[in-house]
Amino acid sequence: VQLQASGGGLVQDGGSLRLSCVVSGRPGSTYDMGWFRQAPGKEREFVAAIRRNGATYYADSVKGRFTISRDNTKKAVALQMSSLRPEDTAVYYCAASEQRYISMYLRDGTRYDYWGQGTQVTVSS
Repeated sequence: VQLQASGGGLVQDGGSLRLSCVVSGRPGSTYDMGWFRQAPGKEREFVAAIRRNGATYYADSVKGRFTISRDNTKKAVALQMSSLRPEDTAVYYCAASEQRYISMYLRDGTRYDYWGQGTQVTVSS
């Protein structure tokens, strides 16, 4: 299974970006999906997750600014980021989980089985 993330870049404070992640490699399989990020010198942190059934979960720091969505026909997940702040600067990773965990576990990166390569998001002040 491979995850290919794209869409990162440089944006000004208050701007928007849309990240995409496409899953490939195992026809017929479905996954709960998540986005995580890691800033320099910091630990990886949960950003957002979306279940197979479309239920969504967000970190408090991004709630109301970021929206996660999925297109099951394309095996893709997106993260629409608005009102970006300098503190959102990080490498963003998408991840896929084969298991059907309770919601609290979707915030735990160790519960995910597959990871994308990461895409850099830089927000300038």
